[in-house]
Amino acid sequence: MSNVYLNGKLVAANEAKISPMDRGFLFGDGIYEVIPTYAGKAVGLNLHLERMRNGLQSVGIKYELDAEKWSKIITKLISHNNNSSQGVYIHVSRGTDVKRFHAYPDNITPTVFAYAFDTPPSQSPDNEHVKGFHVTTGPDLRWQRCHIKSTSLLGNVMHFQQGQDAGVDEIILYNDKKEITEAAACNVFIVKDKQILTPPLDNQLLPGITRRIAIDAIAKYTSYKVNECIISLGELLNADEVWLTSSSKEIGPVLSIDGKAVGDGSKGVVWAEAQAAYNKHKFDC
Repeated sequence: MSNVYLNGKLVAANEAKISPMDRGFLFGDGIYEVIPTYAGKAVGLNLHLERMRNGLQSVGIKYELDAEKWSKIITKLISHNNNSSQGVYIHVSRGTDVKRFHAYPDNITPTVFAYAFDTPPSQSPDNEHVKGFHVTTGPDLRWQRCHIKSTSLLGNVMHFQQGQDAGVDEIILYNDKKEITEAAACNVFIVKDKQILTPPLDNQLLPGITRRIAIDAIAKYTSYKVNECIISLGELLNADEVWLTSSSKEIGPVLSIDGKAVGDGSKGVVWAEAQAAYNKHKFDC
């Protein structure tokens, strides 16, 4: 990481300074996005910025997001790295106050930060070396506003660490009714008898941009469609295929859950069609 964007300027990463009184540092009081890019082209830029606007409005942070401006900033950030696959992290906190106080302060300026980082190359369904994921499951113990992409990620971090401690890549979460919500850092899809299902959007899960692009791509380029419906833990464990979606994973096939193979243990024929459709559609959003 060479240069980062901080409050209107590109600066060397080791020279970027933020006050310890910043509410993003003290409270996790901010909203963020991660935007994938491939060969200099951003995926779903307008969708990511739209979600960020919604998040900022939800928590009362006043910051105007200009798509043209951010397109230029992203181009500058990724130009400092030769990797053709990069993610751009954008973070807007409420800003710095003179004291630590829970209530929103008046008349402070948001802190705006962004940087680029290397990500894996785009998944190709024709590549025999496509990464498959191994996951565990557990009860969802996070807060009840998971639809807001807040920088307050300790609940997600602790759940993700559960997966790491179990020696797997991720953890798929379920609520007190044993209904699937999402993974610690991904949305979840299952396939059963060639039917593709994913949990409906509500306060229990993030409205993932990759999730949205995948749903549209599958409808446009395959004979399948995605049914947004409640998925039980039992249905997850008995699915023919399970996928994780995120900006860095795209559509990631799950090979095992709690040590048991998903379906026949392969990446899945429906997954291959879905990923191919996603690759065709991802720059159209």
